[in-house]
Amino acid sequence: MDKVVRSAAEAIADITDGASLAVGGFGLCGIPSVLIQALDDSGVTDLEVVSNNCGVDDWGLGILLQDKKIRRIQASYVGENKEFERQYLHGELEVELTPQGTLAEKLRCGGSGIAGFYTLTGSGTQVAEGGLPLRHDADGTVVKTSAPKDTRVFTVDGEERTYVLEEAIRCDFALVRAWRGDRHGNLVFREAARNFNPPAAMAGRITIAEVEELVEPGEIDPDDVQLPGIFVQRVVALTPEQVQDKRIERRTVRPTEHKES
Repeated sequence: MDKVVRSAAEAIADITDGASLAVGGFGLCGIPSVLIQALDDSGVTDLEVVSNNCGVDDWGLGILLQDKKIRRIQASYVGENKEFERQYLHGELEVELTPQGTLAEKLRCGGSGIAGFYTLTGSGTQVAEGGLPLRHDADGTVVKTSAPKDTRVFTVDGEERTYVLEEAIRCDFALVRAWRGDRHGNLVFREAARNFNPPAAMAGRITIAEVEELVEPGEIDPDDVQLPGIFVQRVVALTPEQVQDKRIERRTVRPTEHKES
């Protein structure tokens, strides 16, 4: 089945107000920036987003945040974005912080048909016991907190320890970016840009992938496929200009050492 669509705008056309989205990337590495921009241009709002973080003030998911398109986000890291902080502390954004490994596993389980899992991470803290601030009012007062989670004692290596039940995540849509992809939706990610993209893609009921290089079926060695096409419903081939438009959070350079001749 050829899953290629003509444009990012066409690919996201059925995402409506209030939809839930799993979005790949880590910081600004491997983010589906073209799909995010198309989503912002579409005017859709009141979105519920699950992603490692929310980009920066002027790029990635930060664009949707800046335009007040996101109602709620579940993330593991919220730094590098002043608008995120402002909206959260002034009652404009609901935020659920989730440990990073737990978030990845919740997404993976969502795509694997696993309802939940027990983990030690967060045991004995507000992650398990509830009380984490989810939403403030305009004055900064906490008005909504997280609920307690189920726990269970397991004996591991002869020691009893309390584990926390974490439920899987499923979203209406998932947006991801891949280095290479074929028309059947089989994807390959490049090095660190792989990050949250595979589990995010697995968690979407409809997954849309933007690919830097589109190839024909059979051109990707089966052993090299990092996400099978069964998890991908739509593929958008990027232009060379879109491929090159990549940013980083901070550019750090070292002064050039001049040697005397």
